[in-house]
Amino acid sequence: MRKISKKAYLLISIFMLITLAACGNDTKTTNEDTGEKADGPISAKIGVISYLTGPGAAYGEAITNGFNLALEEINEKGDVKIELVIEDSAGKQEQALTVSQKLMSDDDIIAILGPTLSTEMNVVAPEADLNGIPIMGTSTTAAGIPQLGEYVFRNSIPESLAIPAALEKAVKKYDAKKVAILYGNDDLFTKSGFDTMKAEAEAMGLEVLTIETFQKGQSDYNALLTKIKGLNPDLILASALYNEGAVIMDQARKMGIEVPFIGGNGFNSPQVIDIAGAASNGLIVATPWFGDKDEPKVQEFVKKYEAEYGKKPDQFAAQAYDALYIMAEGLKNAGEADRDALRDALAEIKDLDGLLGKFSFDKDGDVVMEPTVLIIEDGKFQLFE
Repeated sequence: MRKISKKAYLLISIFMLITLAACGNDTKTTNEDTGEKADGPISAKIGVISYLTGPGAAYGEAITNGFNLALEEINEKGDVKIELVIEDSAGKQEQALTVSQKLMSDDDIIAILGPTLSTEMNVVAPEADLNGIPIMGTSTTAAGIPQLGEYVFRNSIPESLAIPAALEKAVKKYDAKKVAILYGNDDLFTKSGFDTMKAEAEAMGLEVLTIETFQKGQSDYNALLTKIKGLNPDLILASALYNEGAVIMDQARKMGIEVPFIGGNGFNSPQVIDIAGAASNGLIVATPWFGDKDEPKVQEFVKKYEAEYGKKPDQFAAQAYDALYIMAEGLKNAGEADRDALRDALAEIKDLDGLLGKFSFDKDGDVVMEPTVLIIEDGKFQLFE
């Protein structure tokens, strides 16, 4: 019998080690001989860009909480294993772009969730598309976001769906004929909301009495509200983030303006109630989320969220929760942790049962879903009938 040389023995040992290492890898891989996927969960790293510090940090906190709650459940199920790499944008375009480039440079990160604001997404999404990495907005509702690239998606209902739904119901309920509009003119999101409000009001034949503007951080709205009060509108349409929106409502009620407000997506936050108190009563918004909905899936989520974070979840937490499940579904359908494969799999998602209802992407990567119209009454969001 021929003896095995030391060199041959060494080569055989190396081959065995490589084979064992491959078998121990829990990421699904492709068998080159059969073309089939090996058994085991798909492991993937996903980047998160969230608004965690600064005046709008309540948005980012809710979103990140939603991600983390979904992450625990998804990993426990074991079909996929996801690791989140979270970065803070502080709600600033330049910081969002910087942290996005950091995430994109990591080849192990196959997708990005966020950023929080449409203004941020407007600069980050084209960069993601250029780098061929799927990016999904969970709170970005300005017009044109999914059209920024083939790798760009969102699961948040855009203003172009939400505002008309709220306005149509309010006009019918209050037989409104005249409206006043005010909006933040230094933010892509609030400007986009205004564009939708104005176009929809005109399409419905409403008289637009005045259009007033403000800026982030503004604290005194008495001059513009005095003008609006003198014009006696039936409704006030306000495209604002919750900080400014809550102060506007507080000052409006103090000067005797009692007409309902129609708010955009940024106005749709429990923070409005926390800041404005009883003055927030009469705010009407459209949203995919209603925490008091009598559905087991919704109530289970509310219970888990309250137990974990000591507060009720809002729309932003719910949308983030669903977004990670959408990513997990895309990964399962892709069969591998690959950016291009995930992009294609996401585009094909149709009628996925989520917390907010049945979810699909349209041809542009935009959400397909019906909103629910709510009103704040007695210090809480309720169905607007």
